[in-house]
Amino acid sequence: MQLPGRAGKRRSGRRALLQFALSGLLVIALVGAVVGYVVKRAADQESLRDAREITRLLATTAIEPNLTDALLTGDPAAIKRLDGVVAHVKERSKLMRIKLWTKDGHVIYSDEHRLIGAHYPLDEDDIEALRTNKVVAGVSDLSRPENRFERKWGKLLEVYLPVWTPHGAPLLFESYLQFSSITSNASRILKAAGPAMVGALAVLWLLQLPLAWSLVCRLRQGQQEREQLLLHAIEASDLERRRIAADLHDGVVQDLAGISMTLAAAAERDAGDGEGTDAGTFSEAAKVTRESMRRLRSLLVEIYPPTLQNAGLGPALSDLVAPLRARGITAHLDVAPDAEASPDAEKLIFRTAQEALRNVVSHSGAHTVDVRVAAQDGHVRLIVRDDGRGFDLAAAERRREQGHLGLSLLADRARELGGSLTIESKLGAGTTLALEVPRS
Repeated sequence: MQLPGRAGKRRSGRRALLQFALSGLLVIALVGAVVGYVVKRAADQESLRDAREITRLLATTAIEPNLTDALLTGDPAAIKRLDGVVAHVKERSKLMRIKLWTKDGHVIYSDEHRLIGAHYPLDEDDIEALRTNKVVAGVSDLSRPENRFERKWGKLLEVYLPVWTPHGAPLLFESYLQFSSITSNASRILKAAGPAMVGALAVLWLLQLPLAWSLVCRLRQGQQEREQLLLHAIEASDLERRRIAADLHDGVVQDLAGISMTLAAAAERDAGDGEGTDAGTFSEAAKVTRESMRRLRSLLVEIYPPTLQNAGLGPALSDLVAPLRARGITAHLDVAPDAEASPDAEKLIFRTAQEALRNVVSHSGAHTVDVRVAAQDGHVRLIVRDDGRGFDLAAAERRREQGHLGLSLLADRARELGGSLTIESKLGAGTTLALEVPRS
């Protein structure tokens, strides 16, 4: 995984905006689908109510006033009279078929005369409509034998309600309408309201895009400002480290060196006098002083590596690797003799190795670390490989976004010098860090 620098962060901002835009379109599509479903359902319900009301009006104003008791006996004149009324009604409405039933299931009238006189048992809904004087609507079951002449029209809606002859005989009036007349109402509503609804959602989406971009820019600017502050803090820390290291090296370390030599000389004089009563004490004190001086020199390497400018990259990395052995970590260092670079590049190599080894000590649980520096094709390449527990790169990226910027800042610096910084790691399989920078 190549660590993201500033260019990567800009791409990350654009990617976040694109994700926002795509999610906005998805929300628009989802809202549009839900609203469309609700509108269609409402339109269908309204169309059913209209169908029931139209059928009720036709039954009470056109059909029932023209019923005669002779129709119950199949009188041709009564049928012909009703044929004229039904033909007139069908011309002015969307009715496809009309039937009149007795309560025992006989068809006493239909504009399809082949059904007149036939007997089919009424279902529960038909009987319920007769008993309760309700207008009932539903999709026709065209598989039923009484509906065989309506199958050619496809899906139909049937509406039925009770009517009465002049002498009070109850009949079931049944009308059939094309189901497409219902769905067409929903389509008209959607065509009328749909563009306005989608347009309003699209305008809202477009208005949010500049706000989202502004938010992304502010977040990115805030992150850049934090990184700049951290860079300034690191630079100030480097200066302070250099001053402290110089003061300690030129002051305390030199004083300890002088004390050590004085104690050693005193031990030799005391032993030369022949008595030697204090020679052992002086010798032990000189040894402890040299050990303290050695530890202090190791601390100076942690604070600021004076050998990086004076002795070169190899000795500086050797001083950096040495403390790992005291922690029980086997450390191998291999610096090619021709691995020389500019002062800025060597400083970056050292800082990257220092950060990588600090992570090895603090987090990896490694037993072995290999540090290699080689020159190839005008570049110097640093490899730090450990056999530790590794880590999840996605989790590391989340930590970086939350402000853990150590290696990310080094990656930015590598890009500024024309190089790159990459990390490969897997849980349980160790970590490999690779830095590549131009030699000059």
